[in-house]
Amino acid sequence: MPEAPTLLRDHTTLRLGGPAREWVRATTEQEVVEAVAEADAAGTPVLVLGGGSNLVVADEGFDGRVVEVATSGVVPDVEDDGAVCGGVVVRVAAGEGWDDLVATAVDRGWVGVEALSGIPGSVGATPIQNVGAYGQEVSQTIASVRVWDRTLRGVRTFAAADCDFGYRTSRFKADPTRHVVLSVDFQLRTGSLGAPVAYAELARTLDVEQGGRAPLAAVREAVLALRSGKGMVLDAADHDTWSAGSFFTNPFLTPEQAAALPDDAPRWKQPDGRVKSSAAWLIERAGFGKGHGLDVRGGRASLSTKHTLALTNRGGASTEDLLALAREVRDGVEAAYGVRLVNEPVLVGCEL
Repeated sequence: MPEAPTLLRDHTTLRLGGPAREWVRATTEQEVVEAVAEADAAGTPVLVLGGGSNLVVADEGFDGRVVEVATSGVVPDVEDDGAVCGGVVVRVAAGEGWDDLVATAVDRGWVGVEALSGIPGSVGATPIQNVGAYGQEVSQTIASVRVWDRTLRGVRTFAAADCDFGYRTSRFKADPTRHVVLSVDFQLRTGSLGAPVAYAELARTLDVEQGGRAPLAAVREAVLALRSGKGMVLDAADHDTWSAGSFFTNPFLTPEQAAALPDDAPRWKQPDGRVKSSAAWLIERAGFGKGHGLDVRGGRASLSTKHTLALTNRGGASTEDLLALAREVRDGVEAAYGVRLVNEPVLVGCEL
């Protein structure tokens, strides 16, 4: 009897997605490279899968090879965790869980990623999206990224300055089919206090001034509590966490677009002359409150009841249910304010 195909829904945080034609679980860098290179040589489409936290996969699944990156390893460059020199460079395999790395960093006194606690997914995915939260971005601590270049068919190392990091983007996201992340080197300071707290909400929670510092463990605990309150820490029993995190990125507007928004709309001027606003604010003010969608389409997909930026699977949703909700929100915001929101998760076999 043929083996049942592996379903993507069992490997994504949205718990959506149909079957994969082929599935390879790679536990070493060599296995990752061989699985991708072999598929490329055969003309087989490839989906590189980490933690599945930033994917929306079609109900029809993926007609190609899924390469699940399950590599492991967290290797600091010094034995004493950098206590003598005040810093440490840590090479981390792409398949390591991101929050596991943050927990290790806090435990060992490695400073710079503590405000990124609770973010699901793998280490290899973080430079692609330039993952960020609560005033920190991974680009602030990344020293270099090692990849398999599918075009040149070789391993390459990109220094941070060559990664083209920006708000939720990088050279790897801009050219999504070319590079497979193998490992990431992080350059971290050492100590007992976290980095200066840049995010006002986190500073209030920690009872420090914005720009002040707090113990590493306290920062992690506070961030986990804040994220849990917004349904942003994975919990199998909580459908608000059956999501891909923030579904829409904050929009960057021309000065004219920003001026056309209501007076109380958030505006943050950018060095390039654009103005960043808040996707959550626009969504809410366009009439899409927390839990929107629970009363339509059988309530199968809705905005989180805790955070309007998260689109959630309430337990029986299809990918098309979720996309219909995303289109409704995107189009409603555009009709109300002339701003077209852009999805953050990667869409596989489907589109908005």
